[in-house]
Amino acid sequence: MDLSRRATLTGGGALALGALAGCMNEPSGNGTDSDGTETEAEHSGYAAFFTLWDWAEHVAGDHMTFTNPVATGEMGHGWEPPVDIQRDIADTDAFIYLDTAEFAWAQDIAAGLEADYDDISVIDVMDGLESSLLPIDRDAATDRTPETDHEYDPDSMTVGGFEVYNRQSGEEIAYWHTDHWHGGLPEVPVEGYAAVEGVFEDDEGRVLPLGDDSPFEFDARVLEGADDDVLEIESQGDHIEFHGLEAGRTRIAFELVADGEVIWDTSEDSMTADVVDELDESDVPEFYDPHVWIDPVLAQDVVETIADGLAEIDPDNADAYADNAAAYIERLEDVDRQFEELAAEAERDVAVLAGHDAFQYLEHRYDFEIHTPVGISPDAAESQSDIAEAIDIVEEHDIETVLYDPFETPNPDEDVPQMVEVLLENTGAENYEPLTPAEGTTAEWTEQEWGWVEQMEAINIPSLRAALGAE
Repeated sequence: MDLSRRATLTGGGALALGALAGCMNEPSGNGTDSDGTETEAEHSGYAAFFTLWDWAEHVAGDHMTFTNPVATGEMGHGWEPPVDIQRDIADTDAFIYLDTAEFAWAQDIAAGLEADYDDISVIDVMDGLESSLLPIDRDAATDRTPETDHEYDPDSMTVGGFEVYNRQSGEEIAYWHTDHWHGGLPEVPVEGYAAVEGVFEDDEGRVLPLGDDSPFEFDARVLEGADDDVLEIESQGDHIEFHGLEAGRTRIAFELVADGEVIWDTSEDSMTADVVDELDESDVPEFYDPHVWIDPVLAQDVVETIADGLAEIDPDNADAYADNAAAYIERLEDVDRQFEELAAEAERDVAVLAGHDAFQYLEHRYDFEIHTPVGISPDAAESQSDIAEAIDIVEEHDIETVLYDPFETPNPDEDVPQMVEVLLENTGAENYEPLTPAEGTTAEWTEQEWGWVEQMEAINIPSLRAALGAE
């Protein structure tokens, strides 16, 4: 693709698609026997989002079939599942997921399956990746000084960002922006407690003053219908204490309070709180970037983990799963080689993406920078200073092609983010290309039967070649 500033920015162009295609997340579940007769797979399972589904299907071959519950055009990050999904998953043999708060819905389902069902295998593909996880680089999170001179109006208050810090260590452990979480809460020991501080920003970026003598207070509650016997919550105005009552898991909504009234909360996107019998320091969650699936080297470890998990479920076909995984890993190794060649041939080491930062693992692996005006949240809004910085980088490095995330628009097959138009109008850049986080698929890519490898080879590598001058 090579769309210039003269091409239509919203609709038409190379990404336009007519009728919607069938969904890739509805596999047939069938194989063929030696005489060509179609046979139904003996085992089935669910994968938490597109990429895990795609990898599971490649490893399973004809012996298992997997379902991706997330619809075409959507991503599993921040997804809201239907209420009956756990029952549907429990009727299968396996659930493949990432045990990270960015997929809190999958964490909750995994916990429920492990607690209530004995005949389903829960496969966490984050196992073994701990030493490879990268911390989230968020320079804007360092300033926690409240703006006390401003006159706030609670009736018109808009929260633009919310961060949670471990009060004991001072470490940022969770970050909320617009509608979903990154990170997680510290585990709470039975008969002990964990304390967290909150940092709220309004839509102008001002840090709100919190405390008994301040305009606002920080509080939390157990969601209605969640287990309220697990912990007790005490607000101290500027921080919250979670006191462990008994081992278990519940759901928490944080609140911003003014004059005794809740003016904002996270009930639409609650967070899991775990109470454990004994706190293991090595198990305390760290604030890391969850986008491990974007890295073709880490992907090889994930594929091996899937193969091992399927072999435990179906040992009679363990060799087939191992062979399928080995064949697919060869494709991943080829993607890795293509990225290495791209980086070696690039004229510049920085590109600009009109979107959120989902590509840190690629940057770290191949030693180039993909500058984004916002952090890892897909829904974060750019400030004027963010926009100005992106414009300066495009101009400074004579970038001709800017990148965008197709999933940051309502119609990823046809539209591009408005930030693309801003960059084209205010810089010498003339072209724009998509860069997919490979967390979902689109109707057009489904029609072409593209999986993770095809998204990398047909979209990301050519786009990065254009943006980094490696054509």
